[in-house]
Amino acid sequence: MATETNNNTDEESQTQTQPLLESYQHQQSLRGSRRNRYQYTIMKWMLCFLIGLAVGLIGFADNLAVENLAGVKFVITSNMMLEGQYLMAFLVFAVSNFVLTLFAAVITAFVATEAAGSGIPEVKAYLNGVDAPGIFSIRTLFVKIIGSIAAVSASLHVGKAGPLVHTGSCIAALLGQGGSKKYGLTWRWLWFFKNDRDRRDLITCGSAAGIASAFRAPIGGLLFSLEEMASWWRSALVWRAFFTTAIVALVLRALIDVCLSGKCGLFGTGGLIMFDVTSEDSQYHLSDAPYVLVLGVIGGILGSLYNFLLEKVLRIYSLINEKGPAYKIILACSISIFTSCLLFGLPWLATCLPCPLDSSEPCPSIGRSGNFKKFQCHPGYYNDLASLIFNTNDDAIRNLFGANTDSVFQYSSVLIFFATCFCLSIMSYGIVAPAGLFVPVIVIGASYGRFVGMLIGSNSNLNHGLFAVLGAASFLGGTMRKTVSLCVILLELTNDLLLLPLIMVVLLISKTLADAFNGNVYDLIMKLKGFPYLEGHAEPYMRQLSVADVVTGPLQVFHGIEKVSNIVHVLKTTRHHGFPVIVEPPLSESPVLYGLILRAHLVTLLKRKAFLPTPMLTGTDAFKHFTAGDFAKKGWGNPDEMDDVEFTEEQMEMFLDLHPFTNASPYTVVESMSLAKALILFREVGLRHLLVIPKVSGRTPVAGILTRHDFMPEHILGLYPLLVRSKWKRLRVQLPRLLKLF
Repeated sequence: MATETNNNTDEESQTQTQPLLESYQHQQSLRGSRRNRYQYTIMKWMLCFLIGLAVGLIGFADNLAVENLAGVKFVITSNMMLEGQYLMAFLVFAVSNFVLTLFAAVITAFVATEAAGSGIPEVKAYLNGVDAPGIFSIRTLFVKIIGSIAAVSASLHVGKAGPLVHTGSCIAALLGQGGSKKYGLTWRWLWFFKNDRDRRDLITCGSAAGIASAFRAPIGGLLFSLEEMASWWRSALVWRAFFTTAIVALVLRALIDVCLSGKCGLFGTGGLIMFDVTSEDSQYHLSDAPYVLVLGVIGGILGSLYNFLLEKVLRIYSLINEKGPAYKIILACSISIFTSCLLFGLPWLATCLPCPLDSSEPCPSIGRSGNFKKFQCHPGYYNDLASLIFNTNDDAIRNLFGANTDSVFQYSSVLIFFATCFCLSIMSYGIVAPAGLFVPVIVIGASYGRFVGMLIGSNSNLNHGLFAVLGAASFLGGTMRKTVSLCVILLELTNDLLLLPLIMVVLLISKTLADAFNGNVYDLIMKLKGFPYLEGHAEPYMRQLSVADVVTGPLQVFHGIEKVSNIVHVLKTTRHHGFPVIVEPPLSESPVLYGLILRAHLVTLLKRKAFLPTPMLTGTDAFKHFTAGDFAKKGWGNPDEMDDVEFTEEQMEMFLDLHPFTNASPYTVVESMSLAKALILFREVGLRHLLVIPKVSGRTPVAGILTRHDFMPEHILGLYPLLVRSKWKRLRVQLPRLLKLF
């Protein structure tokens, strides 16, 4: 993402978060009646209710559509195999997957390319302060829902949890847009939410609702949005996010009851929303601790390896995707054909096993989900590898997590399944289609966890299903590097609270070990996409620098009363989003910093042509032609441009009084402040601009502006390349100490 080489951000980066405008005009708009304040509070809770309701309905419909589409595909294929038409069965399976993948790729490539991938990196970047164009549009929402259903139903090794997070965020963003003249939504109460803070809060609630809808895990969704998504968090937001996820849980519970009565289609029982795999015997002892530690170490190593390989593959895919939509679609279809060949061909390598006599479910399970897929076997036998690989990811997880199934799978089948899922997940993510990582990561972790449990056998008190759960936890920790939220999601997903201590230990070990190699998978993806994401901690070398060391020029400033021609020239020749306003004699004894004015507000003033014939103060008379809505946050996709505005020569010689529309109390720091301390302030408060003032009086009233660009490592290390050496020198010193811990 391009940025200018000065102290203001480029418009393409569109860093969007900022504190509420504290100008005189904004203070006047806040002095509303008590009725307006009550109306604002009630409407915010109402929007949270609508977000939860909509995300719950969409999440249920998503699961139901995938279950029926994939179920019908597997039934037709299985029926053909029962008749011995193996070639025709493969053609039907491969063609159906190809058509679904082609459909998902085409609508994504030509309708909304922003819908490709998980969507979690884009939402996380937005909540950090980066507004990527089009990520919350109606087109993106439509493609995300339809494309995700098609991609998952096409047996691609992708998930729907990430797309549901993006879907929930899109719904929240559209509801909180605050009215649109284009669609006739201009009611007064919608204006309350036309600011960055309220939109950010609603999108945070939407992301929490997405995880809650994917796994029927309301508390896990709340914690995930806190731990992974949001960069700024308030106690009031906890209540609203909790309320939103609670609505999602209630909606899903009500709809699942309807499906359990058989009213949701051939395969629609609602079971895919939650992997209800409660173990009847989840007892463990201290002697099981070494095996749990081993799973944590394996998860950390494999998780960091997964992130490393995924980053390399995404770089290759980006080179292909840059060539145009046709190459994107060809890549997606090629992955689909390769996936179909593996899923249909690998089960032929497995030997058929006799059905267990004490099985609690039909064996073999013909055309349905279950642990005993018949595939090519004779009556009374089943193909264990087909039960895992020739199935949906949700059913594979259920089969791996299942209790009392220690003798169901062979060593070779589980190992082949793990290797296949590991490779296909890396290959499938970067295609031009909505694709999540959450569910594939759970599948991979569960498969090697099951394999470790099979190797240990009777030496442990844990059954193989519990090893699969712990393996999923270790791989989640090794890839996503979160602890609290993942722990709660897995507990809600398995409905087994007794696993809490083991999951906590596994997550801590895998995350700690993986952090020594590379970063969070979503952070790596954000870096590849060029999002200038601000970390929650400062790098050690930032403590060696002051803010004056990284602020660059030239600095564009305006006077309190400015000539129209000068404003127009600056706006047309720069892409800065904020400008300091200074006051000079005779309005003050010496030049002083008055405040900060935004580009969007300058454009509004110019479009309304509220000009003065002479340089004079206007006072409260400036608000006769404006309302609070005129300076509210614009809707999505409305850049602050003025190319269509024309001015006469007489108007260009007139003046604008900027005092009433300027934020007179912006955040400022002294130029000698540590860069690390300024970064914490910038991120925690959610700033867009941070003014730097000189330490010595008598100089210019403002020394520069710090923006997101100035805190980026690329910018800092570009100015001071010697810091790179010291960074690696510290790493060489710290690495042996870290290794001693293990």
